[in-house]
Amino acid sequence: MSIDTALTTPLTKLAAWKALEDHFKKISKQHLRDLFANDPDRGTRLTAEAEGIYLDYSKHRITDETLKLLLQLAEESGLKARLDAMFSGEKINITEKRAVLHVALRAPKGEKIVVDGEDVVPAVHEVLDRMAAFSERIRSGEWKGHTGKPIKNVINIGIGGSDLGPVMAYEALRHYSRRDMTFRFVSNVDGTDFAEATHDLDAEETLFIISSKTFTTLETMTNAHTARDWALKKLGDAKAVAKHFVAVSTNAEEVTKFGIDTANMFGFWDWVGGRYSMDSAIGLSTMLAVGPDNFKKLLAGFHSIDEHFRTAPFEKNLPVLMGLLSVWYNDFFDAQTVAVLPYDQYLKRFPAYLQQLTMESNGKHVTLSGEHVTYETGPIFWGEPGTNGQHSFYQLIHQGTKLIPCDFIGFAKTLNPLGNHHDLLMANVFAQTEALAFGKTAEEVKAEGTPDWLVPHRVFEGNRPTNTILMEELTPEALGKLVALYEHSVFTQGAIWQIDSFDQWGVELGKVLAKRIIGELEGPASGKHDSSTNTLIARYKKQRG
Repeated sequence: MSIDTALTTPLTKLAAWKALEDHFKKISKQHLRDLFANDPDRGTRLTAEAEGIYLDYSKHRITDETLKLLLQLAEESGLKARLDAMFSGEKINITEKRAVLHVALRAPKGEKIVVDGEDVVPAVHEVLDRMAAFSERIRSGEWKGHTGKPIKNVINIGIGGSDLGPVMAYEALRHYSRRDMTFRFVSNVDGTDFAEATHDLDAEETLFIISSKTFTTLETMTNAHTARDWALKKLGDAKAVAKHFVAVSTNAEEVTKFGIDTANMFGFWDWVGGRYSMDSAIGLSTMLAVGPDNFKKLLAGFHSIDEHFRTAPFEKNLPVLMGLLSVWYNDFFDAQTVAVLPYDQYLKRFPAYLQQLTMESNGKHVTLSGEHVTYETGPIFWGEPGTNGQHSFYQLIHQGTKLIPCDFIGFAKTLNPLGNHHDLLMANVFAQTEALAFGKTAEEVKAEGTPDWLVPHRVFEGNRPTNTILMEELTPEALGKLVALYEHSVFTQGAIWQIDSFDQWGVELGKVLAKRIIGELEGPASGKHDSSTNTLIARYKKQRG
């Protein structure tokens, strides 16, 4: 089915959707215990593997009929047509009239992706080559600061996609990073963020990367000017800015005005959304940390899953399967959240990264045609690394009243082998998914000798759905694969829901009002707000003195 045909039929009127509603009534009470008991091969059959990612989705409340209907829903929703439109450079971000081509950021040299009649791949690699040359100069010590000292400290200043991706990637790939260099990230306009990031650093050895496409983002430019003042307080000469600041931006005029040499401005394009930009020039701090070769491996990982998503049949397509299962729980089981639980300390910022990727993309209440949706869209994503979460919020997942589908992410090999630590870590992955699926019945609890009065408290209902994602080792390539897996799962969900996953108008209103209110905090209050806001402004100004 084409995109146009799919969009003329509301989602809830599609035959597959109606069939899923009827199907849900029949199987919603079925327990995973029974599903496994009746299908001895379920644990090997309901799996998929591609590009070094093994996905076990057998512990989901689904049958073969469920999968058949979900795949039919993907077909009737025009997922393939929309997928092809993205990869071919069509302007599928309809409210901003932009192509959506983060996949071009990791396309190898020689591939051709055309936007408005221009092959964009050569321009992508021109920027990557400039980034690599600059990174080598910094990492080798050839680049000197204003006083002749090499750069030892790098601070990325950005917000949203210009921060969350670089922070996550640095933490995830810290094992591969330069240990004789310090990398920090400033995003919050709260002055504490900047103060703590710089308090023990020497300006003579510090490089700032100012990451802002427009070079006008309020939070980023506030921090950038504070960084400029901090550096010049030590360095004295305004000419020093050119040696201690570089820009990731497209606004050459503002970059020049700030004092940055445009030779050290690394650009990207309006077809790169902020939350999809960690593999663009926004990833300059990542390349500085891990080196150009490892950054290329990261891009190769992304590309391998791009190609899998583009070419694999939907019944074997990892992002499609994950996306469809998310729709199944969000819209039929009314599951409001998804927990992402990486069992690798290096991925401690991965859930935070996914929060923006998923919720900024699919937190929409109107369809592509502007109609108000009559079903749930983007679920809330959250999580913490295992095993920490087990001693925190897993209680609610196991015995609470809310259904929370979970993604467990683990690796066969650890980057830091210490005794039996890794076996213990992975034992918890397998144990948690088993416990969530099958639980413990009252009879099993009684058989352990538990007093009758205590039995209800120790019963685990089970029937809690999980994905288990297994990979061999957390390498730069593996990280690229993992991020692309979720990117395309988000795309799949958005296509089913008939929404624009690539705009983010919801962040605009607060920004506009904040710009208006800042003038009132620093000058006369207008009194033109609601009574609550007027009172809060007055109280703040009084307490501030």
